[in-house]
Parts: sequence; structure tokens; C-alpha cells
Amino acid sequence: MESRAKAAGHAIHQQLVVFPLGLLTGAVVFDIIGLVLNDGRFTTAGYLMIAAGVLMGLLAAVFGLIDYLAVPKESRAKRVGRLHGIGNAVMLVLFAVSWFLRGGNEDYLPSTLPFVLELLAIVIATGTAWLGGELVSRLGVGVDDEANLDAPPKLTTGIFLRRGAGRAG
Repeated sequence: MESRAKAAGHAIHQQLVVFPLGLLTGAVVFDIIGLVLNDGRFTTAGYLMIAAGVLMGLLAAVFGLIDYLAVPKESRAKRVGRLHGIGNAVMLVLFAVSWFLRGGNEDYLPSTLPFVLELLAIVIATGTAWLGGELVSRLGVGVDDEANLDAPPKLTTGIFLRRGAGRAG
């Protein structure tokens, strides 16, 4: 099933998800380093990465929703996509709450609750990333209908809400 939101021939959602995944994973890593080394530079970086990761996650979600709405009802892809989207929403909320709770702390040092929320969120993100891979690799969501090993490049760009729109390339 071809993506309904494309930039230069590729699904926008798939292009954007690397940012929140990288930023939010990096935030947890930076917080761990900051806590182990007792170095506020790392926890400050982690705090800022959470803000950027949540914002990029919200942007990626818009384009994921556009593709989700085009998935046929009663399909396995619809069920997997729903779980993927809900899981990602929960994960973003957990990171946002963690970010909010540590906002007044010196060097944005996470106390126990914000840090546990981050760890829980990253576990959820791992699961939802797997579900995203299942949607693309196994179920073909967001994959060009004419994809094959020798397919020519196609630079279609735009948001296409109807089936068949955007096929000219």
C-alpha cells in the first residue's frame, strides 16, 4: 500500500521517525552518562533532546496518521497500525511528562520518577519501532505499489488522500 504523504517519492513518516527515535534514545543515554558521571552538561543535553524528540515525534505522527487512515479497515495492517500509533502516543506522553517534571531541577537532573518514565518510554519505543517495521517490511504499508529491485526513481511529492492519487511520477 503506497504512502499517501510523500516527499521526493518516499513516505514522509518513514523519513521523519528516525529523528524522534534517535533524539529520545540519545536523551536516555545522555541522562545515564550524566547520572553516572554526575555531570549536568549531559543531563542538560538529555533534557533538550527530549524536547526536540517529542516535537519531532508529533510531526512524524501527523504523517503516520495520514497513512494510517488509508489502510483498509479490518486488515491486520489496520490493527498493527493502531497499536503502533497508540504505543507511540503513550511513549511521547511519558517523555513529555518526564521533561516537564525535571524542568525546575538544577542541570535538569532527572529524579527517580522522570528517569523511570524515560526508561519505560524507551521500552515502549522499542516495541512500537518493531511494529513500524512490521507495517513496512511484512505488510507493505508505505511501500510504493510498483516497488521492485529494478524500479526507476519516482519523485512524487505531496499529500494524496484518495486511492490512485499521486501515481504519476
